[in-house]
Amino acid sequence: MYAKVKRSLPEMYAFTLCLWIKSNASPGVGTPFSYAVPGQSNELVLIEWGNNPMEILINDKVAKLPFLINDGKWHHICITWTTRDGVWEAFQDGVLRGTGENLAPYHPIKPNGVLVLGQEQDTLGGGFDATQAFVGELANFNVWDKKLSSGEIYNLATCNSRAQSGNVLSWSESNIDVFGGATKWIFEPCRQLN
Repeated sequence: MYAKVKRSLPEMYAFTLCLWIKSNASPGVGTPFSYAVPGQSNELVLIEWGNNPMEILINDKVAKLPFLINDGKWHHICITWTTRDGVWEAFQDGVLRGTGENLAPYHPIKPNGVLVLGQEQDTLGGGFDATQAFVGELANFNVWDKKLSSGEIYNLATCNSRAQSGNVLSWSESNIDVFGGATKWIFEPCRQLN
């Protein structure tokens, strides 16, 4: 079961990606998303596999993320990254949880790839491994081609922002095809918080 985003990401020198996620899978929630390009199946991947912490991979380089999300509750997570020095930040529920650098520095995210929700790609658009599949629900996956500020991310997580949509990828039903029994339904994150 997986979903495929209908269009590729562009070349990016920075990004912010945010999503709402809910899982009680143990050990590891699997792969919320993976982006593969010709010649590199791990161009941009979010994965929590086995007893490892959640990790972000860019061009096969890895940063460990300090997220604790497999409690069966909805969480808002955002990751920012810039190619300059490979600086990254990880936010959970609007709060900065970790930062680092040297994550694929000076490597722009490549265009013309395949973005899959719920599976880790070992080949372009395929090569799925059931042990790495995402177990849970995810929503409002948005991508920006810039680093959002901590204030902007806090406003997204607390539903105080009108600008909920990414300028590169905006979450909408029409942008996503589902396969293998994955289902779509309406999700209103701000109702979850009240």
